[in-house]
Formats: sequence, structure tokens, C-alpha cells
Amino acid sequence: MAVSLLALGTATAVGIDFARGLNFKTSLQGAVDSAAIAGASVYLNSGYSSQATTAATNYMTKAQASLPTNNGVTTTIAVSNTAPWTVTVTAKASINSSFNGVLENQIPVQVTATAHGPTNPNIDFYLLLDSSPSMGIAATAAGIQTMINNTQGQCDSPPNGGSSCGCGFACHESNPSSESHYVATGTMNNGHLCTASNNYQYCQASGTGNPGGEDNYALARSLGVTLRIDNLLTATKNLMTTATTTEQSNSATYRVAIYTFDVAVNTIQTLTSNLTTAQNSANNIQMLQVYSNNMLTSSNDNSDEDTNYDLAMNTINTKMPNPGNGTTAAGDTPQEVLMIVTDGVEDEYQCPAQNPTSYTACRQQYLMNSNTDWCSTVKNRGIRIAVLYTTYDPIPNNGWYANFDGSGNGVSSFQSQIAGTLQSCASPGLYFQVNTGGDISAAMSALFTSAVQSAYISN
Repeated sequence: MAVSLLALGTATAVGIDFARGLNFKTSLQGAVDSAAIAGASVYLNSGYSSQATTAATNYMTKAQASLPTNNGVTTTIAVSNTAPWTVTVTAKASINSSFNGVLENQIPVQVTATAHGPTNPNIDFYLLLDSSPSMGIAATAAGIQTMINNTQGQCDSPPNGGSSCGCGFACHESNPSSESHYVATGTMNNGHLCTASNNYQYCQASGTGNPGGEDNYALARSLGVTLRIDNLLTATKNLMTTATTTEQSNSATYRVAIYTFDVAVNTIQTLTSNLTTAQNSANNIQMLQVYSNNMLTSSNDNSDEDTNYDLAMNTINTKMPNPGNGTTAAGDTPQEVLMIVTDGVEDEYQCPAQNPTSYTACRQQYLMNSNTDWCSTVKNRGIRIAVLYTTYDPIPNNGWYANFDGSGNGVSSFQSQIAGTLQSCASPGLYFQVNTGGDISAAMSALFTSAVQSAYISN
């Protein structure tokens, strides 16, 4: 009987410790599963590997406090280097035996979980599209040259040159007759020879110099030149087709809101799940029309300050709610993605802290050069930012581009900084660049595809 009681006691002790170990393993497995999901939820592509590791590590650090072990937890986190993007979390721990020395003093436990991304969350997309006058640049190099060839009556005014003629911009003006232009030096104008020394006196002529006095926007239309704003409209409509197809194949719900920005923020389409409605609304995308050069209206001389980035970002930030996880769980809400399409140059008079306080520096800047870091403000809310940069390519014969104030300052002086600044604004893996003549539709679809991703436990 004594031997039997000893055997029974031993079996009871082993059974109790086995149950305790099994319960502990279940708790540890739950923590590891959640940590893997936390990491994979942000592991959308190779650009997110460090964020995925940090997210998984932070979750396990917090989870350890509630685990019934006094021996610590050793955690290993591994992320895949190629698609499919996975996060694997392995944890080793032990609990003390209730009956030390019966069989062993500690009960070791090891668990692992692999979370797989991507899967398909519900997402709200907010499109913020540049509609400022610079979107009136011809969409291809050939189109730019066509505009220049047909505007040889338009030459830069001093101090920008006086001999550099032709304009690649399709300026959209409601009153082009109030314009004036400069003829080339060495040509006759109203019976006088235009020279560098009498540039202001004898080189200036009234109107645009175009047939019938039309503005360059009307000229581009008559020449059949496709503008950037045209490609932007087409790309936005095509994106709705891509979203519809992807939504159906992923069994997810995508909602879209469309806004354009220039001197103001223009509502093209409020947030809707009807992507056909959004596609039809995209037909209303249009470039800002001004009264004439420097004049927003007949009574408002705003010096062509027609790209207000700070207003655009402040406005869109208030329109976007805080994001959820995009699941179908009760109470959950969609993820949020802000998609910005721009050429990266603003014309908004202010003096950002990072710029010297000169007129040129305060007036003409790359888009994100602001006293407010709007990109971080948005991303810190958990909203991802996708940026499509339609490159601001060189237009050497344009004074605004090459020589704004006569001292060599112009877009050319900071053009090399634009791409890097826009890329730093974008969330990892959500930056694309399209050169003049490139396919904006394909780039917008690629951004969309990169954004519609999440994570799930695969092992």
C-alpha cells in the first residue's frame, strides 16, 4: 500500500504539473500568436522589416508581465527577406514544478507562431491630388516641345532673359486679353527694335501672342497636347476600375474620397463605397483657372501663389477619422490611407524654419518644406501615406524654373531635393515616381496594390 500510495502521489504530482504546464503553454502560445500578428500587420513589404520586428518585440515585452512564470521568457523574432512577408515569433520559458524533485524542478515550454502577410483589410482611401497651375505642363517631352514651338511669341521678361522664348505651360486664364508678353531681343515690336538695354520699353506687347489672344490652355487643346492634369484625371478613373476588381477578388470593402488642392481644397467626391460613383466624379477634376498672370481674380493679385500645401494637409487631416484594423469584427473600422499625387512644388508665401528669410526662399519651395511636419502628424495617427511624384522635369527656357529673381534662383535651385523629401513623407514601400511621359495610371494602381495588405496566422 505504501508503494502504491507513493506511485499515486507521484502520478498526481505529475498530472498537476502537466496541467499547469499545458495551461502555461496555452497562455504563452496566445502571446506569441498576437505578437506575430502585431508584427505582420505592419509587414507589408521589405521596407517594413524593422517596424515589424519592433512591433512584435514590443507586444511580447508587454505580454510577459501577465505570464505565470518567474524564470523569464526568451523570445526570438525572425522576418522573411522575400515575399510572402512573414513574421515568426519563438518563445522559450519555464515554470517551477509544484512538487520540486519528484521528476524535475522546472517545466520547460517552447512555442512558435508564424503570421503571414498580406491578407485583405477594409480600407478607406483619401486621394489628395495636385490641381495647381503646374499640372498644366504637357504630359510628355514631345508635348512640351510642341507648346514651346507654338509659343515663340512669348519670351521671358527681364531679369529672366528677354531672349528665351516659348512656354511649356498651358496657363489657364479666364481673361488672357489682360496679359502682356515679351518679344525676343533683336526683333521689331510696334516699329521699335527690342534690345537688352530697352527691354522694358520696346519689348513688351499686349495679349498672349497666341492666335486670337487665347490662353495657353486653349492653345494646348487646339493642338491636341495632353497635359498632366489630363493624365491625372484618367489615372484616377482607372484606379476606380482597379479598386473594384481588387475589392471583388479580395472580398474586402474599399471606400474612396477624392480631393484636389491648389489655392484651396476642392471636394470632388466625399467618402463613398460606390466606386462607380467615384469614377464618374473624377471627371470633375480640373486645373485651377486664374484671372490672368499673378491675378487669382480680377481684384485679387496673389502673385501666383496658387499651391497651398499647408491648407491642403490641415484640411485632409481633419476629414480622415482615426483608423481601425480593417477587420469585420464588431466595432472595428477600416484602415486609412492618404494618397498624394503631386509634382512636389508649391507656391505659398511663408518662411519655414528650415529656409533662410529671403523673398525667394519664403516664396518658392518644394512641397513638404513647411513649419508644420504634416506627414508625421498624419502618420502618427496610424494613417499610412502613399505618394506619387510626377516629376518636375527641367524647363530651362522658362524663367520661373531657371531664374526666378535674376540671381539664379528658381525651381532648378531645389529640384534635386524634391524626390527625397516626398519619399520621406511616404510610408515605407508606398512611394512611386513617374517621369514625364510615364504611366501615371500604372503607378497609382501599384500604390493601391501595395496598400491593400494586412496579416494572419499561417502556422
